[in-house]
Amino acid sequence: MALLNADIPPIYCQVRKEYLYDFKKHHGESEDCVVFGLTSMAGAATLFHIMLPNGAVFFRLPISAFFQKDFDRTKVPDMPVDTLQLWNSFSYYPSVHMFNYLTSQRGKYFGKDKKLYYGEYMFTIDWCHPESNILDTEHSEIPHEHKCGHVMALDNGNYSIQPNNRILWNISNFTTRDDIPDYKVQTTEWNVENKGWITEDTDKMFYKIEDK
Repeated sequence: MALLNADIPPIYCQVRKEYLYDFKKHHGESEDCVVFGLTSMAGAATLFHIMLPNGAVFFRLPISAFFQKDFDRTKVPDMPVDTLQLWNSFSYYPSVHMFNYLTSQRGKYFGKDKKLYYGEYMFTIDWCHPESNILDTEHSEIPHEHKCGHVMALDNGNYSIQPNNRILWNISNFTTRDDIPDYKVQTTEWNVENKGWITEDTDKMFYKIEDK
């Protein structure tokens, strides 16, 4: 868990140059960059930090600013940020993790534009509340509101950030079905210590547990 800023696995890619000029010029142009970190602010899109070939560091660009290094920009569609990332960041405390099981695996996500987008897993962003002495006004730890964000490199050259309930993965030796599941949203708060039991009031290492 980090506050506000977090490291990510470096991404060598290209940035749409107009994002570096506040959309005032250089439309349709691009430049090499390395994306090396992110900013998470509640109520805002996840934003990324880059290094440029001239040594400049540029902070807080959305996922829509970037496309993959080996693509010609004229062949990569300029997609709206809200099609590439469905939900804003859920708190100021992001966690970045690369799940080994998903590494190099492919999947497809259902865009809000009702189109399917295919791509490859890169890493995952999740969010939390830091500690009980800070007022929790966010949704990161409410069971039916929580979302993570899987970052994917799309086949069309763009990148995306999508939650579990928009993606179906293709794990060749396991995912043999091709249906869209009808699962329900998880609403239960799981707690093992509120079940009406009490421990023995002694100094025994292997104490007894009794029902109240």
